[in-house]
Amino acid sequence: MSTTSHRFLPPGSAHPVDELPPAARLGAFGLQHVLAMYAGAVAVPLIVGGAMKLPPADLAYLINADLLVCGIATVLQCVGWWRFGVRLPIMQGCTFAAVSPMVLIGTGDGGLPAIYGSVIVAGLAMILLAPVFGRLLRFFPPLVTGTVILIIGLSLLPVAGNWAAGGSGSPDHGAPKNLALAAGVLLAVLAVQRFAPGFLGRVAVLAGIIAGTAVAVPLGYTGFDGVGSADWLGVSTPFHFGAPSFEGAAIVSMLVVALVTMTETTGDFIAVGEMTDRGVQPRRLADGLRADGLSTMLGGVFNTFPYTAYAQNVGLVGMTRVRSRWVVAAAGGMLVLLGLLPKLGAVVAAIPAPVLGGAGLVMFGTVAASGLRTLAGVDFRDNHNLTVVAVSVAVGLLPVGVPDIYARFPDWFQTVMDSGISAGCLTAIALNLLFNHLPGSRSGAPGERTAETSAETTGATPRG
Repeated sequence: MSTTSHRFLPPGSAHPVDELPPAARLGAFGLQHVLAMYAGAVAVPLIVGGAMKLPPADLAYLINADLLVCGIATVLQCVGWWRFGVRLPIMQGCTFAAVSPMVLIGTGDGGLPAIYGSVIVAGLAMILLAPVFGRLLRFFPPLVTGTVILIIGLSLLPVAGNWAAGGSGSPDHGAPKNLALAAGVLLAVLAVQRFAPGFLGRVAVLAGIIAGTAVAVPLGYTGFDGVGSADWLGVSTPFHFGAPSFEGAAIVSMLVVALVTMTETTGDFIAVGEMTDRGVQPRRLADGLRADGLSTMLGGVFNTFPYTAYAQNVGLVGMTRVRSRWVVAAAGGMLVLLGLLPKLGAVVAAIPAPVLGGAGLVMFGTVAASGLRTLAGVDFRDNHNLTVVAVSVAVGLLPVGVPDIYARFPDWFQTVMDSGISAGCLTAIALNLLFNHLPGSRSGAPGERTAETSAETTGATPRG
């Protein structure tokens, strides 16, 4: 990552975030982002719809609606409109933090209308709370942001590993052939990144996925039979499954999800801000969270779910060093097409899980490495900063390593702590307050001064 801040660029030159690449590169870079997030994007409607035992036609409808609103939410976040949108390369998708509450709501008496009613209310609450979160940015110094970015990367690696093994529920999960295909894709990505000239090196993930899919088809990993049976056009209409209903318990659980999502998204925004040398200030953070809320409300209207920033695409930004927000906006446009043209979605869906796993290993590892790079600017001498990092990472990885560790706890607690990202983020914030902000803390310790200096050079907001 370049250390040149936007304020030191020559007069008249565009910041890399605002650069518009040529059409061919814009399309290739954007397609990489679509492929990186597609599996995660369709997983949420599949899980929720499957738990509710919806018929295949309704599942397909949920997926198309999800892809459509994913695209709209991404364009809104990247391009911006009025006070909505962080205007950074941020990819949007359905949050996994909402899966468990939505399954509980949907399998109860309320069904999908109760889910969508609670989602609409949660989106409105996110819009109203966005300025409050914007003012909390001073509690995210490099010590906290670096720890959160590290946790994001580490918590995503098991996802890539699951894909590499064949995907969740696959009958041949863990088969050597699956891991061999994933390893081949990983090697292809690294080879292209290392040896390919210029532009090709920036689309290493796309090249690896294409090469892996080309190998997988003749070997019987996948096929394109589903493309022929898919519809050419699929349009999502508001309240397709009926008018939303507003149930108190459902709304409360979704409001908890909204707070968790806003915390996770704050970490993602700050991570991308550091990777792109465009620091996230309070107003920009509030604008981004406000866009999340509006997208979530749209999700409730157009038969889909709450939206958040996708961390896997944060890793892709760091790996490719392509920082243009217009690239991710183009990816959002592609998602809109996928949502309107189910045949295109069926083509992307045919990519086998091990191919995505091989690419995911390097992308998610890049996120973790970016966190380490941020932490490298923090002083760990004669202070408690090492304890902050150690305990936060430990708490964040507990639900990743032991998924059922909180199974006996109340639902609201599971909603917060089952996400390693939100658990680690909340821990890092609390411990930073305990050791560096409360009366009697070492507020003048070298670690504090170094964190503030680092914040100045990265654009992050230092501690007050």
